Amino acid sequence: MHLKINVRLLAMALCLVAGSAVIKSAAAQSADVVVEKDVMVTMRDGVRLATDIYRPAVDGKPVAEALPVILTRLPYNKDGSKSIGNYYAKNGYVFVAQDTRGRYKSEGNWHMLVDDGPDGVDCAAWIGKQPWSNAKIGMIGTSYVGGTQHMMAIAQAPELATVIPVDAMSNLGRHGLRNAGAFEMRFWNWIFINASRGSKAGQDPVTADALKEMSDQRFAYLANQPTRRGLTPLRLSPEHENWLLPAMETGTNSELWALNNIMDAPERYKDIPVYLVSGWYDSWAASNTGNFMALSKTIKGPVYMIMGPWIHGQQQASAHGQVNFGKDAGIADQWAWRKEWYDHWLKGIDNSVGKAAPFRTPVRIFVMGTGDGTKDDKGRLNHGGYWREENEWPLTRTQYTNFYLQEEGKLSTAEPASKDAVTRFEFDPSNPVPTIGGNISSGDNILLQGAWNQKGGPHVWNFKDPIPLSARNDVLVFQTEPLTEDVEVTGEIEVKLYASTSAVDTDFTAKLIDVYPTSTEWPGGFDLNIGDGIIRGRFRETLQKEILLESGKIYEYTIKLYPTSNVFKKGHRIRVDISSSNFPRFDVNPNTGEPLNRHRLTHKAQQSVFHNSQHPSRIVLPVIPRSAEVSK
Repeated sequence: MHLKINVRLLAMALCLVAGSAVIKSAAAQSADVVVEKDVMVTMRDGVRLATDIYRPAVDGKPVAEALPVILTRLPYNKDGSKSIGNYYAKNGYVFVAQDTRGRYKSEGNWHMLVDDGPDGVDCAAWIGKQPWSNAKIGMIGTSYVGGTQHMMAIAQAPELATVIPVDAMSNLGRHGLRNAGAFEMRFWNWIFINASRGSKAGQDPVTADALKEMSDQRFAYLANQPTRRGLTPLRLSPEHENWLLPAMETGTNSELWALNNIMDAPERYKDIPVYLVSGWYDSWAASNTGNFMALSKTIKGPVYMIMGPWIHGQQQASAHGQVNFGKDAGIADQWAWRKEWYDHWLKGIDNSVGKAAPFRTPVRIFVMGTGDGTKDDKGRLNHGGYWREENEWPLTRTQYTNFYLQEEGKLSTAEPASKDAVTRFEFDPSNPVPTIGGNISSGDNILLQGAWNQKGGPHVWNFKDPIPLSARNDVLVFQTEPLTEDVEVTGEIEVKLYASTSAVDTDFTAKLIDVYPTSTEWPGGFDLNIGDGIIRGRFRETLQKEILLESGKIYEYTIKLYPTSNVFKKGHRIRVDISSSNFPRFDVNPNTGEPLNRHRLTHKAQQSVFHNSQHPSRIVLPVIPRSAEVSK
């Protein structure tokens, strides 16, 4: 890894002489910007995409020299790019914002990411031919707009020189959209909200009103799942219905999701510098670390990664939910750190990349949990944490440690002694375990994002009583004794669960929790969610095909939780909650084995979780030895 990075840095250093000409140019620090709006760029099939161009100017006239370009391709309306466009134009770049196909002012029909490879290539080719462009493009954007970056890199756009995908869509059949066979309902929410915004259907006022009414009634529609083709106002926007229904019906990691599957096919990715950005509480955290592991082994890049304590798109924030991570957790200037990366790879400037934070090492992580546990001035938990530089992911010094589920709700590193220990519960699909925080985006009123005490209240629409989730009869709690020393858990996490069910298909869920002890400020303690995961029974063996369960048979399930870095402090407990639902983070399994999203029936399921010497259910935690910790 070091050798690859140093070779690329040396190559860039040789470009400093050429780069200095750009640095000293009129464009380098322009006080003026000229914007050309709604340029219609023609794609290979004749469809035209609306594009805005921000150029540095002097005395109201754009500078004549050819400059590197920062490109964003988004479905959320390019007209909202004024601030970022002005910033980069004033700093010596041409900034280009383009509405993706079928969105806002662009022509054509929208398809989720499907057209963004070829359209991105055509857009880049057009940019490369413009007199204001030096044919070197860096891309910018978050979430869907990070996904369009991945699509251009997979499509090998010749002009594409670097990308910074933030919280970016990828690996949709693994996690983030489908998750071990379950469907992440935030995408249902995204479709119901966006069907009336910037869509072809939304251009008609009457249709837009009907779609807006549908969006306003999302809670009612949630109570009447599944969403069926042609039976809701979503039929008025066929392009949205034609994406959502197959997405909810396809649990396999199949061709439907192959278009931006990086983890399974990293060799398709263009060999360019890549900076992968996400947070421990983001919906795409697992894809971000997974992409780093895949790409860093496949391309020279270099490939860098940063993981903060953040929720989706909130890299500037130091707190979310009910938790504060300390003032250093956020990156205050959202554009400057990106500019540093672009300056290095697009202009050849010898700067902090490869030398200083946040770019000194290939991996930079925020280690959560070193706060004092008091309340801040807004009543949030001071969970705290600090930044640390690493050279790889996962960390080579990791000690993967089994914490076994035990009798009487205990959790320990000792192997179970009992030969027949089992805990049973009933899973009723009509009363699913409510989601309280987690790796969420597009929550928009139906989902809480990030770090929360696992306790109901008026902020949880489907669990308003102020009681802990642990009080539910369908939540199995396994926790350690109070820790005698700090335990750092940093890396990828999975649960190995031995279980049986009375159903032919069902789900099992797992959640990792940092249990704060009672205190003056937290008399009931604080049960902080760290990460969670799910497995749909029919996909227990493979994501390539469905295999229904045999009622009453014991199977081993692997539940992959999202990655994290957290210090469980002395006096805290490490806790694992096992259940069969987490709604509306995931769709609810009806337990009937009917085709996905086409069920008419629901059945209660009798679940048995085995935790004995023959069936040692456990969570495998990536423990970092204290003596080997890297300095802050």
